[in-house]
Amino acid sequence: MSSTILILIFFIIANLPWISERAFLVIRLTKVKSPWLRLAELIVFYFVSLLIAIAAEIQFSGEIFPQQWEFFVTTFSAFLVLAVPGVIYRYQWLAMQKHVE
Repeated sequence: MSSTILILIFFIIANLPWISERAFLVIRLTKVKSPWLRLAELIVFYFVSLLIAIAAEIQFSGEIFPQQWEFFVTTFSAFLVLAVPGVIYRYQWLAMQKHVE
């Protein structure tokens, strides 16, 4: 799996909480999803993306290299940056569409 495909997968995963109205993509909610639930989903999806990255690393090199806390802070920050289009879609684009109508 190339790094470009891996980043594209992370981009899709990072935007799922903002696009989907279901909790963790499976639980149908009776109310509108709160921003706190969306952030909790984002954290869970970050760990899911780490598992995907670990699987890709094992496939590529055959072993997992140990990481320190700086690695996780950096990758979580990058994951948050990848989630920006979903946040803009949810809180700017949809709000503008409702305001225009």
